[in-house]
Amino acid sequence: MSSPATRPDPALLVGIAGGGVVGSLGRYAVGLVLPHPVGSFPWSTIVVNLTGAVAMGLLVAFLLGRPGSHRLARPVVGVGLLGGWTTFSAFAIDVVTLLETGHGGEAAAYVLASFLGGVLAVTLGSTVGQRLWRIPA
Repeated sequence: MSSPATRPDPALLVGIAGGGVVGSLGRYAVGLVLPHPVGSFPWSTIVVNLTGAVAMGLLVAFLLGRPGSHRLARPVVGVGLLGGWTTFSAFAIDVVTLLETGHGGEAAAYVLASFLGGVLAVTLGSTVGQRLWRIPA
């Protein structure tokens, strides 16, 4: 039998799962609103990944400014909600599909936009969050 310290926390697991459901359903909805045929630029994936990066920056700035934040805030929002919202696997499939369908230039632009855009989006979210919540840089 496991000790109490190693048992999964039911509130944590339910919170992460619930956040994941909400994030995944949101991502699915964006895919319905911004569909893209195979081999075309994957707008829905880049939208969710970049908005997720901004949200992650905001979340980190918020939590750093509040050391006493609820213990479930980071795992539920960061791991669950934003983990369900963003999608590396779809990004990877989109890149491979673009390459296989002869759209190497679009694949390169997508990789560059996703990587640089993601870093800039986290920076933007963190900077805005620090200003919103008056956190020293």
